[in-house]
Amino acid sequence: MHRHQEERFNHHPASVRKARDFAATTLELWGINDRADDIRLCVSELATNALRAAPLGRGFLMRLALDDERLRVEVHDSGDGQPRVRNPTDTGDGGRGLYLISQLSDDWGVATRNGPGKLVWTEFKIGT
Repeated sequence: MHRHQEERFNHHPASVRKARDFAATTLELWGINDRADDIRLCVSELATNALRAAPLGRGFLMRLALDDERLRVEVHDSGDGQPRVRNPTDTGDGGRGLYLISQLSDDWGVATRNGPGKLVWTEFKIGT
């Protein structure tokens, strides 16, 4: 079974909620309940990072892909920079996004893409 869904989002703070809703709807459509809370949280973090990285007026693309064993979440943005995991402090305001993703998902990474920007992805093993 190979499925995928994708949607583009505007450069607006409300797009984080919309991306999370898109993921939740897709997970429900595909019958995925396993790890749904972790997946939605990672989607929120990826969307937030994409908005911070993208130049003003440039949105992002989110793609969810499912095979027999894994769900992959990809976020494509046109921003510069290389995302990295930070060790957040208890009192700091930022630096938790990729740290949370690294803790909640089974794998994640960054890849180049055609055109400007990057692709940040995370994967989850899905129970069968």
